Amino acid sequence: MATVLSVSGSPSAASRTARLLRHLDARLTDRGHEVVPLDVRTLPAEALLGGDFGHPAVREATALFERADGVVIGTPVYKAAYSGLLKCLLDLLPQYALTGRTVLPLATGGSTAHVLAVDYALRPVLASMGAEHITPGWFVLDKHLATAPDGTLDIEAETARHLERVVDGFATALERSTLLAVG
Repeated sequence: MATVLSVSGSPSAASRTARLLRHLDARLTDRGHEVVPLDVRTLPAEALLGGDFGHPAVREATALFERADGVVIGTPVYKAAYSGLLKCLLDLLPQYALTGRTVLPLATGGSTAHVLAVDYALRPVLASMGAEHITPGWFVLDKHLATAPDGTLDIEAETARHLERVVDGFATALERSTLLAVG
């Protein structure tokens, strides 16, 4: 089917955002998509903060975006916006790096006061980068995500149902886009 780049913009090694994305990656894989995870925090800080477009890790991340048919962008919300780490990466990508791609924006945060960050902070940046289709995103409260004793992600039931609907909507839009590109 399609190749999906699943990007975590969280700076934390114990990130709920990253665990949520890996959980959702499995749903996309079950639908037949190849999912490539990218944790921005694993890229060299000196390259991101120094704006080093030519750094091998930045060039490799850029190539991942070029190969992807769809992109899932996940970020924790800090100060009513997406993470600075994610901003660093997006600033290093070509202006129209998302052209022709279907994109799903997701955010996590501690308060419902940040729920609009998906639509008013993240979505405009994704649109400015040429995303062909930005599907409805979703904001997940941190309290609805927990790590189970076996290390898997435990998602509050109603939140899980909403996320399934959002991810399935993204997958359907991606599949349509991929069929149109082939046909």
